[in-house]
Amino acid sequence: MTYSKPLANRLREVILHGTWIANTNFRAQLESLDWQVATTSLAPLNNIALLAQHTHYYIQGIKNALNLGVLGLSDAQSFTFPKIQSEADWKSFLEMFWSDTEQLANQIESMSDEVLNQSFIDEKYGNFLRNFDALIEHSYYHLGQIVLIKKMILNTSKSKT
Repeated sequence: MTYSKPLANRLREVILHGTWIANTNFRAQLESLDWQVATTSLAPLNNIALLAQHTHYYIQGIKNALNLGVLGLSDAQSFTFPKIQSEADWKSFLEMFWSDTEQLANQIESMSDEVLNQSFIDEKYGNFLRNFDALIEHSYYHLGQIVLIKKMILNTSKSKT
């Protein structure tokens, strides 16, 4: 048995359609969320849109690294994005998030165990498997933040009415 298919499905679970680990996923939390709620800030926390963009940044960056053989990610740039200023901006971002996630999952799924155990771009980053696991764990971390922030925002708006 290869690890690539279960690994790809774990990425799909956290972002697109799973409920096994957290009983939710990014799509379930974000798809019906109004852009204004997604961009509401509760100091000192990051807003929901920023956390989603940050998570997507790493998914897109790893997908691009697999295509180009060069890792173009920078932690310093991982929270620097154009502001979401409309529902159209929000929906466009979400479609890109879902699409890039599925593309990366497909790339992972096609890898052999031998490739998963090879160095990821540069030896200093460890192997592909470790990086994909880290991406999934990192995504669950931010999913938890999004769930809590969303509850705080929606409960605050309910108490005002």
